[in-house]
Amino acid sequence: MYNSMSPMEIAFEFLDIAFVLAQGFLLSYFFGSFLELRGKGRYMGLYVAAVYGLMRKSLDYWLPFSYEGLRAVGKQALHLVLLAMLIFCFYRAFQSLTVFLIMAFQAVRDISVYLAVILLDKPGNMAFALWEWKGWERIFTSPFTWSLAVNLTTGALQVFRILLILLLMRLSLKRIVTDFREKQVRMAQEEVLFILLPALTGFMLCSLLRVIMVTVEQDAAVFLYQKYPPLAVLLPVVLLLSLQSILQGVRTFQKIQILNNEKNSRMILEKQVENMQEYMRERERIYSGVQSVKHDMKNTLAVISSLAGGQEPEAGGELQAYLSALNQTMDQLEIAFHTGNQVVDALLHRKSREALETLPDLRLDAEELRFPSSLGIRSYDLGILLGNALDNALEACIKLKKLEPEAEVFIRLISFQRGNLLFLRVENSFDGTIIRKSGEDFPKTDKRDKELHGMGLPNMKRVAESYQGTVDWNLAGRVFTLAVMLKCPSSDRERRV
Repeated sequence: MYNSMSPMEIAFEFLDIAFVLAQGFLLSYFFGSFLELRGKGRYMGLYVAAVYGLMRKSLDYWLPFSYEGLRAVGKQALHLVLLAMLIFCFYRAFQSLTVFLIMAFQAVRDISVYLAVILLDKPGNMAFALWEWKGWERIFTSPFTWSLAVNLTTGALQVFRILLILLLMRLSLKRIVTDFREKQVRMAQEEVLFILLPALTGFMLCSLLRVIMVTVEQDAAVFLYQKYPPLAVLLPVVLLLSLQSILQGVRTFQKIQILNNEKNSRMILEKQVENMQEYMRERERIYSGVQSVKHDMKNTLAVISSLAGGQEPEAGGELQAYLSALNQTMDQLEIAFHTGNQVVDALLHRKSREALETLPDLRLDAEELRFPSSLGIRSYDLGILLGNALDNALEACIKLKKLEPEAEVFIRLISFQRGNLLFLRVENSFDGTIIRKSGEDFPKTDKRDKELHGMGLPNMKRVAESYQGTVDWNLAGRVFTLAVMLKCPSSDRERRV
């Protein structure tokens, strides 16, 4: 193949191969930021770039460049098919997101190509116009040196054009990756269309340009903006606006997602407020019940004495039944937790009853959970922290028990003070696996409804930050530890609400 090509043509061919491979690396970076690779090898990104380059060059060999518009549009449609095949082979694709990724990459690429071609057309024409100067005949005395200089100029312009295309692609794709922060969110059909339409519009705009951009007059290719000079300004503006609409669409979509997350977070917080109020009412009912039992104790003792002094044989059995029922009532009224904070005690009482209904063998240890009366932290905030921590720990224990019915499940609560700092630690057993996305602070929930779940840890972080504190977590084998640090305010003014 290369024997029939001139050295300049061979150089341009290698330059084109390098250009396609560079696009492959950008594609690997773009898709890899959203989709999970099927393999775990360190060179999987290189394989993606190499396969992309091979597919593009094979398609160019099968369908060479042509000024025929419909053929060029058909080739662009095949590019989309190749991208879909590439994703299917190398990535575990998300159905709702895959179409956008394919269309966005192709649109960004095509827009970048047209921008580079149009913007560098005038500088290229000026460079070649210089070679028409008669004075070059005294400098380049032979046709070979003159031809070499022209070829080098052509090569330099091509390199600049390629570098500009890659730069535009890199900046645009990186902007999408950076702005598209909620990459794991399951999107509705309307949301997919919201971000897909700008990319589809950009792709169709470039397809239209492929049809009308080039005309052949007197056996010479003439670009549309050369025939109509105002288009040399209008076309780049339209292309830049189209590119910006893709980027702005992603950014706007993410702002909507953030607002929705905040809305869901507020809904969860409101639900937690209602739960805390219920815990406090339950605590009051328990205390009222205890007082009522004490008040009626004299009557109860009288009944016991009457039964004990009876002559009937059945009296002893009735006495035992009565005392058994009385003990059950007292057990229900008894609070097994004494942390020094009534709200936390009621919270633990309720959570432990709910947990034991699901996991009868759960070991809930709160012996080392203590709060002084002069803590300076609102009981409501402690309830938010411990309530979310217990919910997450219980979910992890339930999941472990489903996978391993014989596994030991436990939740351990610890608190201690160092100066004006309060430390909370919640340890629980789990199955040893977590879902975590690069760049995220906390593990992801594995529930389907991620919009309404997975808010617990961010809510805890928000409460901790209001006390100039932090929330952290770590793993040690099959034990998950959640740690919270709070600064105890000496007055209400020191706490940021």
